[in-house]
Amino acid sequence: MKRDVLLKEICQQDYTCDILIIGGGATGLGTAVDAASRGYKVVLLDQDDFAKATSSRSTKLVHGGVRYLAQGDVQMVIGALHERGRMRRNAPHLVKDMRFIIGNYRWWEQPFYTIGLTLYDILAGRLGLGRSLPLLRKTIRKEIPGLKQEGLKGGVVYHDGQFDDARMAVTLAQTGVDHGAICLNYIKVEKLIKDSSGKLSGVYAVDQLNGESYTFKTKVVINATGVFVDDVMKMDIPESKKKIRPSQGVHLVVDSKFLGGNSALMIPKTKDGRVLFGVPWHGKVVLGTTDTPLKESELEPQALEEEVNFILDQAGQYLEMKPTRADVLSVFAGLRPLAAPSNNDTQKTKEISRNHKIYKSKSGLLTITGGKWTTYREMAEEAIDLAIEMGNLTPKKCVTKNMKVHGYAEKTDMTNWNYVYGSDAEKINALIKEDKEHASLLHKDYTFTVAHVVWAVREEQAQTVEDVLARRVRALFLDAKAAIEMAPKVASVMAKEMNQTEEWVKQQVRDFTTLAKGYVLVG
Repeated sequence: MKRDVLLKEICQQDYTCDILIIGGGATGLGTAVDAASRGYKVVLLDQDDFAKATSSRSTKLVHGGVRYLAQGDVQMVIGALHERGRMRRNAPHLVKDMRFIIGNYRWWEQPFYTIGLTLYDILAGRLGLGRSLPLLRKTIRKEIPGLKQEGLKGGVVYHDGQFDDARMAVTLAQTGVDHGAICLNYIKVEKLIKDSSGKLSGVYAVDQLNGESYTFKTKVVINATGVFVDDVMKMDIPESKKKIRPSQGVHLVVDSKFLGGNSALMIPKTKDGRVLFGVPWHGKVVLGTTDTPLKESELEPQALEEEVNFILDQAGQYLEMKPTRADVLSVFAGLRPLAAPSNNDTQKTKEISRNHKIYKSKSGLLTITGGKWTTYREMAEEAIDLAIEMGNLTPKKCVTKNMKVHGYAEKTDMTNWNYVYGSDAEKINALIKEDKEHASLLHKDYTFTVAHVVWAVREEQAQTVEDVLARRVRALFLDAKAAIEMAPKVASVMAKEMNQTEEWVKQQVRDFTTLAKGYVLVG
């Protein structure tokens, strides 16, 4: 997936495609995969890097949504559970089964949660991951030694999926390209082009790295820009009302010792009525999340003090070792693009539907928003079915339900970072064999190597140090201070691969350090 090769393809004058997708997050990339695998000519453009915003900042879960079941949204849960099973089946090197434990401190909780979670299993049908069962106190202590023991009467285990969100996004971009799509980061759509009858006929876009401009002709434009869908809708109809209510979710990453095992912790009801998770992820634990309504959307949202304090406080009530600010290795915030009713500003974000919505404008702009990572494939299928109708394209059936993603590999060693590359791991090992320098570590405490940086540049369109450390090897999300220490070496390796100057190296290190400091808790 070489960016310069893909750019050469679109440099033809008046490049024409069937479907042009704006947005390189879960929804946009899934839509590109769906359309390309059906045989349509597809272009996807993102103003920044793939999954720069919401899609790299999730709780790392592939789930049906236990709390939505409690709210009575059974149809949504059934759909998500089936998609969870398909994700696990089609991307086994990125999605794995995780045991989630609910500790019970009151006599009625064990039967209550066992019954509810058994229904969750039944709704999953043949695509289920495992049975929900009551657990003895001693079993829970063995699985999650870090769970508070005082008053613990027992618990319940249920199964859900766990994955690496940004790695899944990069993999979907590669999958799209494998099927003939042109997926490009750092190209911003600045204008929608309409014909004499007012119908969309193309877009004008600018490369954010070198200022080159491009005009694309297309039969359909799909707006899949997440929390920024309103900006694109205003390009189409300047007076259009906002369709998005951004809600911020914050996560804290701490050492694995706080849970002490390989199972995840689910706290079903915190003081604000949300669930709280403690999820093992790449040798650390992700604690979260919050649900804070915001007025505006931004690419690099910042955690609020009250959000950080809330997570530390709630986690501390259920863990033997209470995490403090000093224990937080990384803090990251993401914005959910909730498809909220625009006339009800008082509605709580946790009550707003997580179902996706699709809007069609008179000019032919197709906007898809809402939803979540787990249902990205289903959303994409629906969007392309509508795009075929709107663009008068030759109908072709969706093939993604059982389609293996790029790098598909069934048996991987999930204790080694290379597992996220699936079958491509062999090629990364080959890089190490061809040059011993490629084997050198980026940091003494982590297994990321120079080979991973080289691969990110050559095959994954990484253009900046942030692309590598935030979304290709995830160091920024795992340990922000360590990521800052890695930055000079990463910049140097990238400069060599990309024929960049020493000044570029210095600027990249400065830019990344400034950004990464926002992931470090101070005080």
